[in-house]
Amino acid sequence: MFRNIITLLTFCCLSFHLNAQEVELKKNHPERHVVVKGDTLWGISSKFLKDPWLWPKVWKLNRSQIRNPHLIYPGDVVFLDYSSGKPELKLLRETITLQPGVVEEPLQKSAVPTIPLNVIAPFLSQPLVIEKDQLANSPRIVAGQDNRVVLSTGTKIYINKIEEENGLNWFVYRPGQTLTDPDSKEDLGVEATYLGDARMTRYGEPASAVVTKAKEEIFVKDRLVPAGDEAVTNFVPHAPDVDIRGRIIKIYGGLAEAGPESIVAISRGAADGVEIGHVLAINRYGRVIKDPEPSKESADAKTKLKELNFDVSNDADGKPIVNFEKKAEKNDGLALEPGMIKLPDERVGLLMIFRVFDRVSYGLIMQASEPINNKDAVQTP
Repeated sequence: MFRNIITLLTFCCLSFHLNAQEVELKKNHPERHVVVKGDTLWGISSKFLKDPWLWPKVWKLNRSQIRNPHLIYPGDVVFLDYSSGKPELKLLRETITLQPGVVEEPLQKSAVPTIPLNVIAPFLSQPLVIEKDQLANSPRIVAGQDNRVVLSTGTKIYINKIEEENGLNWFVYRPGQTLTDPDSKEDLGVEATYLGDARMTRYGEPASAVVTKAKEEIFVKDRLVPAGDEAVTNFVPHAPDVDIRGRIIKIYGGLAEAGPESIVAISRGAADGVEIGHVLAINRYGRVIKDPEPSKESADAKTKLKELNFDVSNDADGKPIVNFEKKAEKNDGLALEPGMIKLPDERVGLLMIFRVFDRVSYGLIMQASEPINNKDAVQTP
């Protein structure tokens, strides 16, 4: 007869001071959770931990394991064990020992993903953020079947040149919006518009292919980009090891504001140390207000600003005018006019990075206490 053996896999010991970053159990946390289809690692972590992105610390994953984590499957049980005198998270996994001569054939199960893959699926391979004019050197469509203007699914297309070593499957793109850093005003890249897929039928100069999918109308002069490697989907949320600060530069889905499970682009990428799986805090910039009851120190603010090498003069009414152009050179802090107060930045959400380009990244908003706006700040939590 079959005999069920319960195997305890101890993944971690939950302490409250790991690497100087506090790990806390969530209030009203469950004692155990049975993993079911539809669960995500983020969701399971959120049931037990106040800060879900500390999952790798709690499960003691090293950097290589963060990139290729242990898999958790439906039917596994995550539970808290207090037998050692302190809470430990453990994984309960059921295995089956068979009678001699019987071959074990494990059931095919799909590991639970980190975040809802159906939400981010369209962004795992497209759209594409590229350097300015990068598409100019990509293979281009020079003609369509029977002189057709609109090239739809099933239509044969002709490309100026593609060799066999370049690959069989291609994406069709068109240059789109330029993404700009709202602080430096520097162009970070061009977001190419994904139009569809094509499959090669003949290599050479010219080459030919068939449009296998058309999301939008495809025309002569549109460009082809290799489909590339399979997208990374197996990752674990974790905080960056370095201080990363940027801004939300685009909200997708045609919305003016974003919320949980919305996709956004941020103004930082691989060149800034951003990695897949990084969790960043979303902050609302604190307003600058007039002090309703100025202190005596504010009367001397003009003198203090001059000491910081700011150019201070008076207007016709005797009010100070400060030249803040020297702030970046002379003072790293925010220069305020006398009698003004900057309110503190407030955390309004969390996002997790799932795709990284050189200077831009895509993230999924995991939590939001308020609507998320374009140009909200993101930083290491």
